[in-house]
Amino acid sequence: MTAAALPSVDELLESAVVVSLPMRVRFRGITRREVLLVRGPAGWGEFGAFPEYEDDEAAHWLRSAIEAAWAGFPPALRSVVPVNATVPAVGPDRVPDVLARFPGARTAKVKVAEPGQDLAQDLARVRAVRELVPVVRVDANGGWTVDEAVTALTALAADAPLEYAEQPCATVPELVAVRKRLPDVRIAADESIRRAEDPMRVVRAGGADVAVVKVAPLGGVRPLLALADELAAQGVEVVVSSALDSAVGMSAGLAAAAALPQLPFACGLGTGGFFTDDVAVPRRMSGGALAVGAVAPEPEMLDAVRAAPDRALWWFERLRRCRALLG
Repeated sequence: MTAAALPSVDELLESAVVVSLPMRVRFRGITRREVLLVRGPAGWGEFGAFPEYEDDEAAHWLRSAIEAAWAGFPPALRSVVPVNATVPAVGPDRVPDVLARFPGARTAKVKVAEPGQDLAQDLARVRAVRELVPVVRVDANGGWTVDEAVTALTALAADAPLEYAEQPCATVPELVAVRKRLPDVRIAADESIRRAEDPMRVVRAGGADVAVVKVAPLGGVRPLLALADELAAQGVEVVVSSALDSAVGMSAGLAAAAALPQLPFACGLGTGGFFTDDVAVPRRMSGGALAVGAVAPEPEMLDAVRAAPDRALWWFERLRRCRALLG
């Protein structure tokens, strides 16, 4: 959408609702997920940039919400999207309960390199997952140095190959170094794409075999599809993932995955199961896949998770600032 076509602050605030979704387990260091929802002529959109993000970065997330609510999504090429299970940094005894929330999933993404934990705990968690799911990928969220990544990934891949290792280190040069030292382990870039001014930099530098892409940080479904085209031209395939979205935000990720010409990997769009309450009835996973389609909040469910007034005001002010940045 052009700047001239964007809704005004008043139009955005007219329907804005801030919600606080309680979570089953701690994820990204939080136990409640706050997002702001807006309603436009095309439906609902989600503005959910994490609170620590600066306004210039958060503005992309607002543009994504506006696209969903005012422009709608591109045509879908498929009606269902395969989804991976996501296993947070829990003990191996809790793995079966986590995986039970992803019925039929044949791929699992396992969180590793959690602050305060060690490699032995990562190995135990991955082994517990392998007993139940055949395909495993790991996500370190940039938590390792190059040497730590090489040591850890060598150990984690000793029992069976990893599908890929997501963001083992924080910087692009580190990803390049790990990829050179571990040619048999695919390296996926996440933060180096979604939080970068130039998302293609990590690919041009030779730091990624796979790109993990998320709708909101890239500014919407259409910008994601455009980036996927650029990546494909460089021989890099994409995995569409979520940013701990509500049921409304998840519909945008599914729309993006449904519109991609090729979808070689299961997508990271099953995180709705981490919430004990949401704004709409969660999609039911069947055969490891989720159905594509727009979502509207259920009024009673929306009312049950409304954020406190002071938090709503914080989000409204943030929306005003971010909307100003969009022109």
